[in-house]
Amino acid sequence: MTEYTLNELMAVNVARQLHDDEMGFIGVGTGGRAFTVAVGLPIVAARLAQLTHAPNFTIQIGTIISPDLENIPKVFTENHITTWPTMARVRADDNLDMFVKGKVDVGFVSGPQIDQYGNINITVIGDYKKPKVRLVGCLALPEHLAFARRAFVITDHNARTFVENVHFVTGVGWQANGKSREEYNLPGGGPVYVFTDLGVFDFNGEGHRMQALTLHPGVTPDMVQEKTGFPVIIPPNVPTSILPTEEEIELIRTKIDPENILLKY
Repeated sequence: MTEYTLNELMAVNVARQLHDDEMGFIGVGTGGRAFTVAVGLPIVAARLAQLTHAPNFTIQIGTIISPDLENIPKVFTENHITTWPTMARVRADDNLDMFVKGKVDVGFVSGPQIDQYGNINITVIGDYKKPKVRLVGCLALPEHLAFARRAFVITDHNARTFVENVHFVTGVGWQANGKSREEYNLPGGGPVYVFTDLGVFDFNGEGHRMQALTLHPGVTPDMVQEKTGFPVIIPPNVPTSILPTEEEIELIRTKIDPENILLKY
């Protein structure tokens, strides 16, 4: 059996859901594990898809479109990103127009709070006017969940992140404050998948609630429920997640991320 890390397993499962001729928008990460889930995993998945089944999948990171994934920066400072060889660049005040114009097929997102309907909070923990913790703000999260054809959530699975109700709706999922996406007139496809260290989830449960699509090897329904702050829909005989092939692991370790920059944490 092919040996793999948890990050590699997550990257492979993300890559398998990317299609040829799509464009994905990748945001920013502050560092450490936040960087891995928000930036590292999406880049590895995108490049893996290009090298296997989706050669024309492209990405946008901030103002750069289709950067050279053969030469990934060793660090992701503003200088390294802005000088990264790329096919095209857009003005800083125009980069989010790609969402509004319907150009983004896959929005890669993450966040410290996600609820059962796919609402995401990256703004505050606690009351908005007197927050316990003030987070990064909104960044491009509203655009991701409002306009992208599909939003992919990538995060670690714990009860602090997966809460019954987010404290602030930065990005709208399938239902927020008692109103559906249709009532908010949001044109995008909304959150489609959640990729975690426990499994892969979608929102095809009753009322667009989060449900288990696959569980990673060794993960049980009880383990998932213990680390989730709301009842998770777990179908009987839920299948095991797609396992990496020897070829995929070889590509990740020798061609995509040989210095373990993207999947380090």
